[in-house]
Amino acid sequence: MQDVNEYFRVLQYLYGKSLILHDTSDFNPILYFYFIDSLAHIDYTLGVLAFNFQSIKNEMSREYLRWRIDEERWGDRTYFREFINWLKLNHSKKFDSLPLVWSLIYDDESIAEYRSFRLVIDPDSNQPLPPGFFFTAIDEFYDSNFIKSLYNGASLAILFEEFIRIKKQSVG
Repeated sequence: MQDVNEYFRVLQYLYGKSLILHDTSDFNPILYFYFIDSLAHIDYTLGVLAFNFQSIKNEMSREYLRWRIDEERWGDRTYFREFINWLKLNHSKKFDSLPLVWSLIYDDESIAEYRSFRLVIDPDSNQPLPPGFFFTAIDEFYDSNFIKSLYNGASLAILFEEFIRIKKQSVG
């Protein structure tokens, strides 16, 4: 392996990003959970491509992601996948503006998935995702309009709350 490969450079790009200008405590907690979750999966996928699979960085990431699997089974987090598919049907412009990772992973019609915590767009391909994909994915998650939509009372958060109300009314 090269001392610094192309995926390590993408990791450096990811680690250079910051939410310091944002009040994450005012984000919708479910959307924030999945925001961080997706970045953790991107980080892990890049880590496996940049470092030895058994490096301590990858071991720590796997432990963290195992914990997050259990956490996504709590409360309104369980509705996230349904919410993304509801957006696709009822608010297609908003769906189209989501980060590609969200629309690929959570769209029921997509074959993309997290496999062993890695981001896999085409399960039939043995080729790693190109570094350019990750640069784009990171930029989409850090797009200021997207981040602003995560705040309570902002566009995506309002739609998520509307979806939760509809879900709970149909159950109760």
